[in-house]
Amino acid sequence: MNDPDPDHLARIAGSAGARRHFRYFDYMMAAFVGILLLSNLIGAAKLAEVDGFTFGAGILFFPVSYVLGDVLTEVYGYANARRCVWMGFFAMLFMALMSFVVVAMPPSPGWGCASSGNPLFADLVKQTSAGTICQTTYESVFGSTWRIVAASIIAFWAGEFVNSFVLARMKVLTGGKHLWSRTIGSTVFGQAVDSALFYPIAFLGTWSHQAVLTVMVTNWAMKVAWEVILTPATYAVVGFLKRREGVDVYDTDIDFSPFAKSDAVDNADAFS
Repeated sequence: MNDPDPDHLARIAGSAGARRHFRYFDYMMAAFVGILLLSNLIGAAKLAEVDGFTFGAGILFFPVSYVLGDVLTEVYGYANARRCVWMGFFAMLFMALMSFVVVAMPPSPGWGCASSGNPLFADLVKQTSAGTICQTTYESVFGSTWRIVAASIIAFWAGEFVNSFVLARMKVLTGGKHLWSRTIGSTVFGQAVDSALFYPIAFLGTWSHQAVLTVMVTNWAMKVAWEVILTPATYAVVGFLKRREGVDVYDTDIDFSPFAKSDAVDNADAFS
């Protein structure tokens, strides 16, 4: 795999990238937040088994958000990636709040769903109501304990910032060469922080120490493996976006604090 050709790209500092209007940045941010929410909404509650191997279904596409995080940092710089992380953080908070509220609302007795119409639950429907059966299945999908929700939000926030920081620093150190080394390297550290926070916060005291450690290491390894597998796709997306945007951002002058404020987009650049 060849790194994106820098010869036809204008090299700019991170602060300039933070003030610049990019053609595809908004689309990438929307994709990043959308996949992040879907991974927590659809995949988090499902435990799957394939050929005797049991795993959380969310692992199939949650790492894609990390790939997008790599692309955002590599193409648009740390400051813009920081905006996306905060956007995803607040979107997750809002989703968690609304999930708690909606799940807690009392169901209508006449509420029908796939479970209430299933012949297997016909006797239960007669004893209670269709709404009661639907509420139970609804809670199994959208209801989570406060520990799991808190663990997910905290782990995402810390892991994504570590991921972006490592990639941005490695880009400067490598002079923009060997993209694979910084996408994989940043995921190794970012996912390590993510897993080290999520599983103990969510399950320590509920699972055995050995189980927490085993699942934590296994899922970390699987997520890193996903990053390796998706490396060709990362190269393709990064190359496409850099050619379209016409610049290559190097974070040589950026405050890497998650709480640092970035300058607003320059209106002059927005129409250039």
